[in-house]
Amino acid sequence: MADFIFKISPDIVLGAYTASRLGQYAKEWGSKFIVIADPVLKEVGLTEKIFQSLTDRNVDFFTFTEIPEGASTKTIQQALNLAKDAHVHGVIAVGGVKTIQIAKAVCAYYNEIQNLYTFVDGSATASAPLPLICLPTTPRAPFVFTDDIPVIDSRNMRLTLLKVQQNICKLVLFDPNLTVTLTENQTAAMSLEILCMLVEAYLSPKSTFFSDMIIEKGIELLGYALDGVPALATTVPSEVLLSQSGCMASLASACSSIGAASLISMCVNARFKISRSLVSAILLPYIIEDAASFKTARIEKLAKLFNISISAEGSESIAVAFSENIRQRLAKANLPARLKDLTIPIEKMALAAEDAGNLDFITSLPRSMTTDDLFSIIKQAF
Repeated sequence: MADFIFKISPDIVLGAYTASRLGQYAKEWGSKFIVIADPVLKEVGLTEKIFQSLTDRNVDFFTFTEIPEGASTKTIQQALNLAKDAHVHGVIAVGGVKTIQIAKAVCAYYNEIQNLYTFVDGSATASAPLPLICLPTTPRAPFVFTDDIPVIDSRNMRLTLLKVQQNICKLVLFDPNLTVTLTENQTAAMSLEILCMLVEAYLSPKSTFFSDMIIEKGIELLGYALDGVPALATTVPSEVLLSQSGCMASLASACSSIGAASLISMCVNARFKISRSLVSAILLPYIIEDAASFKTARIEKLAKLFNISISAEGSESIAVAFSENIRQRLAKANLPARLKDLTIPIEKMALAAEDAGNLDFITSLPRSMTTDDLFSIIKQAF
């Protein structure tokens, strides 16, 4: 058995009103920042409250909110040019996954002299990155804890994976109060995406005893967040439990790996701008049913932690009950349960499967899979 070496970066602060301390933390890494923020935040009245923390502590900053295409190379280049022109000390990301990915890329390439597309085409970074501070406005933040950045290549609208310097992100502030701005449907889809991340990391051949420990606690907390807790077991609000579980899922995915559902959903999102959370949620039951034949014990363990049970006289397996539970949650939230309901023809979905098959994550799936195998999962869920 290999030695277990534990290093963690970035620092994690999770709790209500942590956003109000952003300026306090930011001063540790500089006094001038570009703040890359989701434009939706201004519509719901969050930006002024968050930025006031910076103003109160005399932190100089300007904002970039032009994110029409998601985390595309075109958008990254625009933000990168502004950051270089302003000679910033660091980057602050306030928003969801695409916002954080853009900010992380700006940090990675700020000190590079080569064109951005040189790195998209495979060149390695040679310079030190800027420090990144992340304030996620969703209950999960995949890829914050890794040295990978999934971005959309604006030349062909395909997802590509950038390998960047380690430890770019210095601090992640999870503030559960920011997630209350999400709609019920968004919260439901993201909750199931968190479940998907936990399941995939548990099934991955890269899992370790450490990632397993995080995942098992994460899925227990997620169950409490969605279904409540036993009487007097905890008084923690559901949005806090959801953020705790999402933080654990994000960390576990970095310690282990994402799986087929997350991989496909990222590629579908890149090409067709369909919610990654929703696609992951639709695919998850099929991932569980596929894994039940060769990872039976692990699926059963997760199902029990998620409080899935079957009647003594029932003939269905706990894995089937697990997948049906997810479909029932989709129905209860009035979310589509089939990919065909997303209005993307299956012929187009084949393009996403091909994109997914070309990413390095294909080697970390629970079983050996090809592009054809990924498309087979899509066909089952269509």
